Amino acid sequence: MIDWQHFTPWASLAGGILIGVAAAMLVLLNGRVAGISGIVGGLVGAWRGDVAWRVAFVLGLLVSPALYAFIQGRPVVRIEAGWGTLVLAGVLVGVGTSYASGCTSGHGVCGLSRLSPRSLVATLAFMAAGMLTVLFTR
Repeated sequence: MIDWQHFTPWASLAGGILIGVAAAMLVLLNGRVAGISGIVGGLVGAWRGDVAWRVAFVLGLLVSPALYAFIQGRPVVRIEAGWGTLVLAGVLVGVGTSYASGCTSGHGVCGLSRLSPRSLVATLAFMAAGMLTVLFTR
């Protein structure tokens, strides 16, 4: 059932376009894929000259929501899970990212747009795991 009160197709479309444009710009102008786990992981032991763009990317991820909250106000967030569940979920996402050699942003946004078969399999696995989790927990 769709929660029509919180259904935001235009804002979602605008966000998707911004993500797509940013990912396209990063690959076209810098030759890098906008996979968050690879960008953050590359900060550990990064090559000289390869740090600045990674730090700028991560800072953009952190500053953007803060700027939005300053301008628009903080949204009401309701999380129906305890800290243990959230920590376990984070660990499982990290393990899955390691096994898949990338995260949902790298495979789902960048890999699929490059028609990567590996990214298609990884994205299908991410989506199936998410759907099964919702099916069994709700």
